[in-house]
Amino acid sequence: MPDTDAVRVIAGESTTTFFTNSGSDGAWRPEREQHGRLVTVVKPDGTTLVHDESGYQPVAWLTRPEHVTVERERPASAEGDRTVVTAVDGDSRLRVRVDAAVRETHPTSASGAPVGTCDCGGTLVRDTGGVACVACEARYGLPAGATVTEESCPDCGLPRFRVERGHAFTVCLDRTCESLDRAVTAALDEEYDCPDCGVPLRVLRRGGLILGCDAYPDCTFSAAVPDGVLSGECGCGLPRYEPRAGESSERCLAAGCEHDQP
Repeated sequence: MPDTDAVRVIAGESTTTFFTNSGSDGAWRPEREQHGRLVTVVKPDGTTLVHDESGYQPVAWLTRPEHVTVERERPASAEGDRTVVTAVDGDSRLRVRVDAAVRETHPTSASGAPVGTCDCGGTLVRDTGGVACVACEARYGLPAGATVTEESCPDCGLPRFRVERGHAFTVCLDRTCESLDRAVTAALDEEYDCPDCGVPLRVLRRGGLILGCDAYPDCTFSAAVPDGVLSGECGCGLPRYEPRAGESSERCLAAGCEHDQP
């Protein structure tokens, strides 16, 4: 339990790690880790709560643990000191390392799994809105289904992400550096003809990416660029693509196509 009746509030750039000790060898194993500008609250009963800038739900917590310590340490390879909060309850352990900790008003940021380094030198984390820097508050949106890779952009050094839009594409987080729209256009623009009139289909952004007939408005055919990988050819001449989650067979690019049979 804490050695004080006061509530401890520790703010700063933090790394939280939640460990479990459920194996037969008795070793602590990290289960999840998050990084960001966070506020850690240690209550008199030992309850440890870690908050970021969003909502009321903490990003990490341990309620009424058996043991809590709040210690300062000076890392050999870093300037300044670090505060380490460790809460242990049975087979669960929460460790919060706070660099250059402050105990007054401190800005918070998004938090999430670290995915790389921002060009300002801060840590980039994956959160519900995409990818954000915990230092300079730069933010990068991610399209649906995207996965941030360990690969860095050769031009700007930011992480790249992988997403499927007819083909699998890997592009930079910064769309001004590498644009997913340009990559999809280079791969699919005028690659297929309209099944209604035979005119080439162009890649267009209409909310999402679509393949639209170049004869518009005389021909209004369009089809969404799939969140998947093209895998064959339908009887109408358009490509088929791999099944989505929960689907058992390939589908034609054109919804409701009469040739669309498994």
